Amino acid sequence: MEKIKEWITKVKKGDHNAANQLVSFYYKDLYAYIYRQTLNKDLAMDLTQEAFISMLRSIHSYDERKASFRTWLYRIATYQTIDYYRSKYYKQQPIVTEIDHELGQEEDFTLKLEYKEEVERILAVLNTFEASAQQIFRLKLFGEYTFAEIASATGLTESTVKTKFYSTVRKIGSNIAIVDWKQDFLSIC
Repeated sequence: MEKIKEWITKVKKGDHNAANQLVSFYYKDLYAYIYRQTLNKDLAMDLTQEAFISMLRSIHSYDERKASFRTWLYRIATYQTIDYYRSKYYKQQPIVTEIDHELGQEEDFTLKLEYKEEVERILAVLNTFEASAQQIFRLKLFGEYTFAEIASATGLTESTVKTKFYSTVRKIGSNIAIVDWKQDFLSIC
């Protein structure tokens, strides 16, 4: 933690080396967080890069008394992802599924494709919700935050976060027909 605070202080003073260290430290986790929401390597790399650019541009406004740096960074990434899904580009983009599998792995490929299709249907419904509901859902599912961490990050009470999360889960479940989706989903939460 002290090393991160030191990097942040140096980045605020314009130290490019510290900026590189800070980005390198968080890159893999932030990329994974965004990838789980997009299931597209190139898009996840682009959104991750945009999140870090946004972070570097606004690091002067970061206040450690309000949230941890990780929480602040994930909030930026969440809004980058939400903004992408609300953009004209996303709405006009044809849906193309990458097919990258080796012969002999048909079952794994089929499961992977089914999972991707389910996540895309869930995200299509989620993208119609208000930003705060999306943020809570994304941090819980894709960021693997606890309800307490989400409450701290959003400034809401833990009970409000739980209520919004489970309300979002019910709304998603009522809008899509995925067999046993809620049971499977809630078992991983």
